[in-house]
Amino acid sequence: MEASSATKRALGASSVPWSEARRSRMPWDAAYRYLLGTFALFVFVVAALIVYECARGASPAVLAYGWRFLLNTDWDPVAEHFGALPYMFGTAMSSGLALIFAVPLGLGTAVFLAELAPKRVGTVVAFVIELLASIPSIVYGIWGFFVLAPFLRSAVEPWLGTHLGFIPLFQGFPFGIGMLNAGIVLAIMILPTIVSLTRELLLATPRSLLEASLALGSTRAEAIAIVLDSARPGILGAIILALGRALGETMAVTMVIGNTNRISASLFAPGATMSSVIANELTEATSALHQGSLVEIALVLFLLTLLVNAAGRLLVLWATGGRRDVAGAV
Repeated sequence: MEASSATKRALGASSVPWSEARRSRMPWDAAYRYLLGTFALFVFVVAALIVYECARGASPAVLAYGWRFLLNTDWDPVAEHFGALPYMFGTAMSSGLALIFAVPLGLGTAVFLAELAPKRVGTVVAFVIELLASIPSIVYGIWGFFVLAPFLRSAVEPWLGTHLGFIPLFQGFPFGIGMLNAGIVLAIMILPTIVSLTRELLLATPRSLLEASLALGSTRAEAIAIVLDSARPGILGAIILALGRALGETMAVTMVIGNTNRISASLFAPGATMSSVIANELTEATSALHQGSLVEIALVLFLLTLLVNAAGRLLVLWATGGRRDVAGAV
């Protein structure tokens, strides 16, 4: 009895300082929460300022052309005739090619690493693939210009023109520098995004789904197809996030796409993207209308990339049930 009363007295004596200490820390906790909230709000403020400055800088082109700027094909700085349609077409074409090349390869690699490869091998290969994301884009551009372009010009494009020349996509002179080169370089650059996110999504899928499929008589391939179907929204989100990077890539594309303001159905023909025309002409733009046209292209590209990345994040969050370790992998 004496021991229990002594214990109660000790607990009662120790509870008072603990509660007082907790109350004394509450103002610091609130200040810390408000500080972090301010930092988070600052990100939105920076994004809003970027939109405001781009809109202000693009005002000469907006007032001169309005919506016609997005549909015009002329780009003549001397006569001050500007239109963004060739660069929007080049951005869509090169990004679409990158997805066509990267999605099958990325999904196949992710399935192998998550479901078929030994755990140690999968970890090492996944690490090596993710290292591709850390390579500067200028290095990809140099590789595409000095290594990939001669190979395409001497081997790939002549073969495609000979055997598939009846298709408009494979007609024209094999330059080696053009849409095909830009699409391949972009595909290599976005491959780590697709592989890493898809692999994490497959690993996050309950193993009971795969085991139940196998128990019901499904083959290994059928069971993996069921797992892929359950992770489909997240995989789509990963692809959209990769598309967001492809849309905004600048230096690598500028070095290998050819930089002409023509719209051509051929993959061999040179072209240009919204980011490449900004990189090429911003330092040479002397008139207010020329500068405003380039800034308006930047504004359109920023808004498009923002919408694409937001859609991708939402799809990944929905597929993973809000798991931040997967949704924030990129």
